[in-house]
Amino acid sequence: MKNSIKLILQTFVAVIFLMSCKTQSDKGSWKQLFNGDNLNGWTVLNGTAEYKVENGEIVGTSKTGTPNTFLVTENNYGDFILEYEMKMDEGLNSGVQIRSNSLPDYQNGRVHGYQVECDDSDRAWSAGIYDEGRRGWLYPLEYNKSAKSAFKKGQWNNYRVEAIGNSIRTWLNGVPVANLVDDKTAEGFIGLQAHSIGNNTAHAGKEIRWKDVRIMSENLDENRIEMPEEVAEVSYLTNKLTQREQEEGWKLLWDGKTTKGWRGVKLENFPEKGWHIEDSKLVVENADGAESGNGGDIITIERYKNFILEVDFKLTEGANSGIKYFVQGNINQGEGSAIGCEFQLLDDKNHPDAKLGVLRNRTLGSLYDLIPADGSYFDPNLQVKLFNGIGSWNRARVEVRGNKVSHFLNGIKVVEYERNTQMWQALVDYSKYQQWENFGDFEDGHILLQDHGNEVQFRNIKIRPLD
Repeated sequence: MKNSIKLILQTFVAVIFLMSCKTQSDKGSWKQLFNGDNLNGWTVLNGTAEYKVENGEIVGTSKTGTPNTFLVTENNYGDFILEYEMKMDEGLNSGVQIRSNSLPDYQNGRVHGYQVECDDSDRAWSAGIYDEGRRGWLYPLEYNKSAKSAFKKGQWNNYRVEAIGNSIRTWLNGVPVANLVDDKTAEGFIGLQAHSIGNNTAHAGKEIRWKDVRIMSENLDENRIEMPEEVAEVSYLTNKLTQREQEEGWKLLWDGKTTKGWRGVKLENFPEKGWHIEDSKLVVENADGAESGNGGDIITIERYKNFILEVDFKLTEGANSGIKYFVQGNINQGEGSAIGCEFQLLDDKNHPDAKLGVLRNRTLGSLYDLIPADGSYFDPNLQVKLFNGIGSWNRARVEVRGNKVSHFLNGIKVVEYERNTQMWQALVDYSKYQQWENFGDFEDGHILLQDHGNEVQFRNIKIRPLD
């Protein structure tokens, strides 16, 4: 009965949304990007999959042996509201590029930029936002799980995209999906993707269809649709808080310019060597992998109890580092790193620590030496952790609510545990932390960034204290 009521409510909301869009469309000036007859104004890039016009629809056909193929507009667009209908055969993956580019000096013209996803898999991230050819997932639907059911497999789906300033928001069949804030690219083409299928002959010849592709580029503010507060806002602005983040109580732990708010864990001030600030990044320098062998760890001057912490990090090849919390400044004043619960930062492929410990509990995202990170444990459809790669930015997130703690890597939960329990103590007693009394059970502590002798870059270090 509850599921039936929920379905009725979702359908009612979608109908109201579509009626609202129709009413608002009367206010705005829409331009058709596809004339319904031919592909004038569009061009094919990167691959050799075929596009044609059939029954007033653009049809892309999957093809083996070709990279992703894009049918893109010859004109660029900056701020706009975009609407289109899309239908895809089962087993494919596709999307629509917005503010995207193909530049000779970027990977030989590879199409790159924001993509509004069309996801037929059980993962169900349709209308999430992916950064094609660049940073990977920016807004997976783990940020908005209630929107996963919006996509209708094998049927026409209505997409709405509002790209205005640094705000990119999406709706799918009337359901609000993504609420992204990002300023990487302000302008580019619109593109339709026929995703590569490699040599999978079973998917060759399958189709993706688009119709009613239209765009509005004037009077955007009065045609915007309100995004519900329950849809999480995800921001990638560099060392800057959005208005909503400020209202929610977020604070920057690092201002992007100075060392204010931080000191060496064994010092009264910030280390004079081993760390530097460069292009809005806080960088721990290479020292041949020596643990605290250069500038040493740094900690926040303030202590924190219940909080949500986010840190963007970029690993160099073979790097090892960590983000620690519940750090007590008076523990382990000798050699080596300070003691605290650690969100492990590691190049799993090239650092030997990934094979040490128990059941890979020293790999990226793990609660170091205690609990291994595992994306598939919390979502069976994620067989591997969502990692953007070495040399790319990734996001660590730690949520502490009393004794309950969670780790997230790029928006995906990878660790969950509860402190001050018998099970917790058993884990500690079987780890390298067994010698430290009350390890992990402290009520509060400092936040720490680790010097493990490898270069790692940090930015967007922010915290939201919780009651």
